[in-house]
Amino acid sequence: MSKLEDNELKGLRESIETINNLQMKIGGLESQKHELLHEISGSVESFKSLQSDLEKKYGKVNIDITTGEIKAEDGDSKED
Repeated sequence: MSKLEDNELKGLRESIETINNLQMKIGGLESQKHELLHEISGSVESFKSLQSDLEKKYGKVNIDITTGEIKAEDGDSKED
């Protein structure tokens, strides 16, 4: 029965090991991605809730997130 030469067998094993390691890394990254997608979903829900609360309090307005200035949708500043 014929056999691979030692260096051929070594190269084959190294290639397979590299592929397996990369597949495991991809699996780990996919798991992290899944967790992050859940976190984003939760953050979006929190944002929507806050947005709804603010809309109930101030009405449909534009808010400058840098200054907190509230402007009516027609562009006038809203004073409270």
